[in-house]
Amino acid sequence: MHTFAVARAVRGIEPLVANEIRHSKTGVVRGVRHREVWFEARPDADLLALRTADDVLLAAAVVDGVGSGRAALLRLARAAREVDARLLGSPGSGVEVSASFVGRRNYTRFEVEDAVGAELARPLRVPYHSRRDGRRPPGGAMAWRVTIEGEQAVIAVRVAGRPLHRRAYKTASVRGTLHPPVAAAMARLARLDEGLTVVDPCCGAGTTLIEMAALAGGSPGGGAGMRLLGFDHDPAAVAAATANACAAAAASGTPGPRDAHSAIRADSTAHTGSAARTPSAARVANAGAANARAGNTGAGNTGDAGAAGEAPPEAQPLRLAWAIADGGRIPLGDGAADRVLVNPPWGRQVPPAGLLSQDPAALWREVRRVLSPGGLAVALVHDGVPPGFTVEEVLEVSLSGQHPLITVLSRRRARASRG
Repeated sequence: MHTFAVARAVRGIEPLVANEIRHSKTGVVRGVRHREVWFEARPDADLLALRTADDVLLAAAVVDGVGSGRAALLRLARAAREVDARLLGSPGSGVEVSASFVGRRNYTRFEVEDAVGAELARPLRVPYHSRRDGRRPPGGAMAWRVTIEGEQAVIAVRVAGRPLHRRAYKTASVRGTLHPPVAAAMARLARLDEGLTVVDPCCGAGTTLIEMAALAGGSPGGGAGMRLLGFDHDPAAVAAATANACAAAAASGTPGPRDAHSAIRADSTAHTGSAARTPSAARVANAGAANARAGNTGAGNTGDAGAAGEAPPEAQPLRLAWAIADGGRIPLGDGAADRVLVNPPWGRQVPPAGLLSQDPAALWREVRRVLSPGGLAVALVHDGVPPGFTVEEVLEVSLSGQHPLITVLSRRRARASRG
């Protein structure tokens, strides 16, 4: 028996959520709506494992004929009255409802919530907690959602105790930190493969690479040989990324993060003629001291990966490392990165720092320099596609009232000179 479920999504990445549901064999997709994917979940599906979804809910009722007039409130209340909420979990401290709709209506979201919430709470004999006047429901309430698009509504209950986008590993944050499902979407667009070197030159709290690590860990090869390197100019960001990566590693039982400069140096030592340029000893020492001041303990082996008795990098499990570095001078050799994932400072929440404060375009020159032939960059850009790249794919998303683009970019080949 399949269960009808609804995955909520950031506007613009609904197709990626549908793709994840299919690829992970979580269920059979039955429809895609505004910020929603409807699917039949398989009996053994782990609904909480979806990473591109903002939330996952179990559908209790689909209501047709929900127009823009106020009669829709009566229709929704009647549908809620027919739902046996007792079969869908414990009500805890009561019932809460969050509603949204597409298009203009002659009623408010609060009227929808109150009409449905009162009927759901009645047979459970628990209070309904309204959101009117800025009120916030208490913790532990049974969370319901009503969404209306066209003349069709769905009444659904949340599977987990909190929305999926609130990642347990996100114990530390910085301004401008990326929404985890968007980071997961960027990771999926990067076309994962084993043995890749993946770089985030503006890593912030580490969300993008942590989501990439989760995606790689769930792949058939477990991300064998992959090297994920996160850099940021801000020591507080590197400390936050380290803390979050440690929390994610503890939850998954994988090795903790390392110092990125040490990882680069080790791989360069292990591979004679590697494309990775070894940083100077002074730079490595300074980076290590800076990471210590930022609270980066490494949380794993920070020694030389090329030491005697250790397997070569391609035979090792996925490795994740962080270090302080300027986005305008990425500490890698030309063509050393197979993938670059980046959410650059837009100058809105986070101003450009270091070399980028004087020359923001330096980031893109560096990304193009370190990107290998055939490599891909996945960037969240606000001011259009940067020059010097070929656009492979573009998705417009809605984030915090802005509409940035997730762009998949490859290096544009230089034109051959004519003799």
